[in-house]
Amino acid sequence: MVISAEPLIYGLIFVAVLVLVNAVYLMVFGKSISLNSRVNRRLDMLEKGAGREQVLEQLRKEMSQHMNAKGIPLYSLLALKAQKANIAFSPNQLIMVMVGLMGVAYVGLTVGTEAGLPVRIAVSIAMGVGAVYVWINNTAKKRLSMIEEQLPDAVELMVRSLRVGHPFSSAIQIVAKEVPDPLGSEMGVIADESAYGRDVGEALKSLAERMDMQDLRFLAVAVTIQQTSGGNLAEILDGLAKVIRARFKLFRRVKAITAEAKWSGTFLSGFPLVALVMINVIQPNYYDDVKETAVFIPACLVVAGFLVANVFVMRALVNIKV
Repeated sequence: MVISAEPLIYGLIFVAVLVLVNAVYLMVFGKSISLNSRVNRRLDMLEKGAGREQVLEQLRKEMSQHMNAKGIPLYSLLALKAQKANIAFSPNQLIMVMVGLMGVAYVGLTVGTEAGLPVRIAVSIAMGVGAVYVWINNTAKKRLSMIEEQLPDAVELMVRSLRVGHPFSSAIQIVAKEVPDPLGSEMGVIADESAYGRDVGEALKSLAERMDMQDLRFLAVAVTIQQTSGGNLAEILDGLAKVIRARFKLFRRVKAITAEAKWSGTFLSGFPLVALVMINVIQPNYYDDVKETAVFIPACLVVAGFLVANVFVMRALVNIKV
């Protein structure tokens, strides 16, 4: 019995393409573009000699370019995720990266496998688009998670600044200087926009809508209400920081409680597909006796339907909103 190595080669090529897109991103924009950079990207650009207005224009362009390109065919699937991940690549550059990754995947499939030309083309296209989508999706999730974790500390820093007599615009600037990315650059953009005349509450609301984050909406509403009705903003934000931190702790607790169920659901969803691949690798003729029968195709469709339904049901069972 000969076990084919082609499925493993497909997997290795996809992983290589996924690593390559991240490497290209860091090479083009430098280490400061990484999410865990201790000096936020806005400050890094200012330290390199860029003007404040130029930095603001560049960051605002990066924040809005993906949603402005939703009209590009198929790009709408990536636009929302790319906006949340704040990918610095322009839409055209991102499409060029996809094409380049398709070429790399095609070369890898040509060298490492004996698949036919149509299969190599189809798989290389799927790998190029899939690798970019997986990379953007993971970056967006990581970035949103980091913002959620940084937000309570940032709000508490605003509270301390307000209590010593600073105006709210100065409190935003302090957060922009003291907090690392990703929240540091976002607050820096708001500080710069405020300096050029934009309403702070409106800027915070725009950030909350772009990130689709409930805690940021709370912050924007609190600032807007204080601007229109008055009141002690420091006390309001202090209470908001406690609420955000409590929600974050509750979310982490729910995540820990449901972790076993999520892994069980992932295993139950993926095991049938892994078993199917292994059967075809180890015993390619396993289905020869039944695949010519009239019920084989309908049975396969029914099984596929159950597998898809299983994925949605498993996700719904452990998707607890906090």
